[in-house]
Amino acid sequence: MNPLTHHHRRERARAVVGLVASFAIVVTSSLAAAAAPPSRVSAEPVVTRAALDPKLVEGRGADVAFFEQEAENGVTTGEVIAGRDAYTLPSEASGRAAVMLDPGEHVEFVLPEAANAVTIRYAIPDAPGGGGITAPLDLWVDGGHRHKVTLTSEYSWLYNTYPFTNDPDASVLQPDWWIAECACVPSQTDPTPAFDTPFRPHHFYDEQRVQLKKTFAAGSVLRLEVPRKSNAEWTVIDLVDTELVAPPVVVDGAVSVTDHGADRTGRRDSAGAFDAAIVAARDRGVPVYVPAGTFRVDRHIIVDDVTIIGAGSWHSIIRGSEVELAEPASDGSTHTGVGFYGKPANEGGSSNVHLEGFAIEGDVRERIDDDQVNGIGGAMSDSTITGLYIHHTKVGIWFDGPIANTHVTDTVIADQIADAVNFHRGVTDSSVSNTFVRNTGDDGLAMWSLAEADARNTFAFNTVQSPVLANGIALYGGSDLTVEGNLVADPVREGSGLHLGARFGAEPFAGAITFRDNTVVRAAPLDLNWDIGLGAIWLYALDRSIDADVLIEGDHYLDSTYNALMLVTEWGVKDLYAIENVTVRDVRVDGTGTSVVSARSMGSAAFENVDARNVGARGVNNCGAFGWDWVNGSEFSLVDLGGNDGLAPTPWEPDLHPWLGRYVPNIISCEDRPAVVAPPAPSPWGP
Repeated sequence: MNPLTHHHRRERARAVVGLVASFAIVVTSSLAAAAAPPSRVSAEPVVTRAALDPKLVEGRGADVAFFEQEAENGVTTGEVIAGRDAYTLPSEASGRAAVMLDPGEHVEFVLPEAANAVTIRYAIPDAPGGGGITAPLDLWVDGGHRHKVTLTSEYSWLYNTYPFTNDPDASVLQPDWWIAECACVPSQTDPTPAFDTPFRPHHFYDEQRVQLKKTFAAGSVLRLEVPRKSNAEWTVIDLVDTELVAPPVVVDGAVSVTDHGADRTGRRDSAGAFDAAIVAARDRGVPVYVPAGTFRVDRHIIVDDVTIIGAGSWHSIIRGSEVELAEPASDGSTHTGVGFYGKPANEGGSSNVHLEGFAIEGDVRERIDDDQVNGIGGAMSDSTITGLYIHHTKVGIWFDGPIANTHVTDTVIADQIADAVNFHRGVTDSSVSNTFVRNTGDDGLAMWSLAEADARNTFAFNTVQSPVLANGIALYGGSDLTVEGNLVADPVREGSGLHLGARFGAEPFAGAITFRDNTVVRAAPLDLNWDIGLGAIWLYALDRSIDADVLIEGDHYLDSTYNALMLVTEWGVKDLYAIENVTVRDVRVDGTGTSVVSARSMGSAAFENVDARNVGARGVNNCGAFGWDWVNGSEFSLVDLGGNDGLAPTPWEPDLHPWLGRYVPNIISCEDRPAVVAPPAPSPWGP
C-alpha cells in the first residue's frame, strides 16, 4: 500500500523528485469500477491555441483540423498544477499547467463541434527502474459510451545530461560537463559530488489518439476518469484535441500494398509488400495505395520516383519496432526501424517522392544520435510530404542534403526523441508549412547548414508547442532564410522560441535572414547551463560573428519568462565575435520577466515601432562584451529609429520611462541576473 498521504503524494509529484516509482494503490469502494459516471451538461467549451485565446494568434500558426482544450480549463475533481521550473511536470505542459488526477478522479470537457476522435496528452509515472509502465484511463461521453484507453510511459521519462538515459539511477553521464546544480565540473571536483537520483528527469508527456465509436454532437461532455484500481499513482492530463475525422480515402487505379501481401492486421511484417507495390506502381506510372489498417514495417522503405497515398492519417497506420542490428551499419546506426528514406545524397539521392495521408508510428525510446530511426530520412528532391502523422520516431523528418525543392505541409509530428524536422546540409528552395509539432526532445523545426549552406528555405505558418530541449524554430547558418507566421509556445530548457545560432560548425549566415509575423508565448526560459534568462528570440554568435542582414518584423512576444530579445556571445569569445546588422521593427512585446532587450555581445541593432508593456526589470539590459568602459559606453549599440512606445523601470529610478530612449546609443545598464517579475497573462492589444 502506498505509505504517502494524499497531500504528500501530490507535493512529491509537483517536485518530480522520486517520481519514478509506480505504487500499487488499494482502494475499497462500493462503486463498481465500470459504473457510468454522472454527466455535466451546463459548462461551455474553452477552446485555445497553444493555451491562448485564439484571437491573440489569429492568422498565425498551423490551421489544424482539431480543437484544443486545456485540462486546467475543464471541470475536475483533481488538482491543477502550474509552474515553469524545468524538471517538473507543469513545466512541460501546454500553457505550463495541467490537471493531476488520483485514482477515481476525473476531468471533463465539452465538445465545441461534432467529433469522432480525440487526442489525449498525458503523463504517468515511470517504472521504478525505468522503462515505463502502462495504466488504464476511462473515456466517457455523455455519461456512457465508455472507451477503455491504455496509457503508457514507455516512450517518456529521460534522465541526466545529454544524450540522456532511461535509467533513473544513473550517475552523471558527462563527467567533464559543467553542472549548474553544484556550480562545478564533476571530474574536477574531489570528491565527485553526489547527485540525487533521478537526476534531471524530463520528457514526461506522451499523446494517445482514440477513435470514438460514433460521432458525438457539439455540447457532448467528454470525461477522462482514472479507474479506482489504476496501477498509476497519479495521472496528469494536459489537454485534449477533439476532431471530426473524415471517412477513409480510396484511391482508384492505384497499386494497393495489400495486392502484394501486406497484412492490414499488423501481425506480419509488410515491408516486402511495400517494396513490391512500389516497383509495380512505378512500372505502371500510378500511385501506391495504403488502405485503412495497421501495417507492420520494421525497417526503412526506400523510396524514389513514387507516390504513396494512404486512406488518411487516422486510418492507415504504418507501425514498426526498433530493431537492433547485428553489427553497426556504415552510417553508424546500431538500430533500424520504420521509416521512408530517400537514397543517400552521395548515391545521387531520390526525387519525385510524394508521401500523403498516413501515420508512421515508431518505437524509439532512447536517444542514440548515430541511429537512422527517423520517420522520413535520406535525400529527396522535388518531393512533397503532406497529411502525415509521425509519432515516436527519433526525428520526424531529417533530410540530409544536398537536396532542393522539397516541401512539407499539413503534417502533425509529436513525441519525438529529437527534432521534428531538420533541413541538414545543403537543403535549398524548400519549406515546411501548416505543420503542427508538439513535444520534441530537441529543436521543433531546424535548418542546419553543416558543411553546405541551406539557402532560400521557408518555415511558414507552423505551430510548435512544448519542445523539451532546445528551440521551437532554429536556424544554424545559411543564406536567405525566412521564418514567417509561426506560433511557438512553451520551450522548456536550453533553448527558446526562435533562435539564430552561429554554432554547431555551421556555415556563415549570409544574405537576408527574416523573422516575420511570428508569435512566441511563454518562452525565454532560464538557461540551466549559463544560469541566465534567454529571449523569446535569441541570437547567438559562438563560432563566428553574425553579420548577415537580420530582419525581425511584426513578431509578437507574449509572456516571456525572461527577455523578449537576447543577443549573446559565449564568454570565451566575447571579444572576438559580434552581432551586427539587426533591424527590429513593428514588434509587440507583451510581458517580460526582465527586459525587452538583453545584449551580451559586441555589435548593434536598430529598433523601430517596437511597442512594449508589462516589462519586469528594465527596458534594456546592455552588458555588451563586459568591457565596462563607462566613458565610451557598451560595446553593443542601439539605434532608435522612432516609434518605440511603452514604459519600463530603469536601473536608476523606481518609476517608469520609455523602454528604449535613455539607453541609446550604448549606455551600460548591465545586471547579470536581474530579478524576475512574472508578467500578467497576455491580453488583446488596444488601439
